[in-house]
Amino acid sequence: MPQRMVSSIIENQKVVTCTAQVTVSKAAQLMQESEVGAIMVTEQGRLVGIFTERDALFRVIAPGRDAKSTSLCDVMTPNPQSIEPNKRFGHALHLMYEGGFRHVPVVKDGRPVGIISARDLLGPELEQFVDEVRQREHIIEILG
Repeated sequence: MPQRMVSSIIENQKVVTCTAQVTVSKAAQLMQESEVGAIMVTEQGRLVGIFTERDALFRVIAPGRDAKSTSLCDVMTPNPQSIEPNKRFGHALHLMYEGGFRHVPVVKDGRPVGIISARDLLGPELEQFVDEVRQREHIIEILG
């Protein structure tokens, strides 16, 4: 399992957050300016949700909602799974794989300190992780 610590992956990140009352349009502008695919939604500094580019597509654009009048609280994923910075990157990979999502907020004491994304998978860990998953699936088939 990939051994790098989550803290080493997020150490140079700028934390990008907004409140749940922000409109989708404003959040998308902030995401574009920050060059990120997801924004963490906070209330009093604590993580309460996440809004991703997929949320914009599937929850706003596809159903025909108005991005200028729709608030994030109506289309965000509330209470997303998160990870602490002292965990290993492999744990984040496992969360993404099992949950079928591409972003995992990193929190410390309930406050966002960074985010792990599928983009981070493009390193050597991806190949190692896929090999381990295949090995486990093979063992499960054998033990049947």
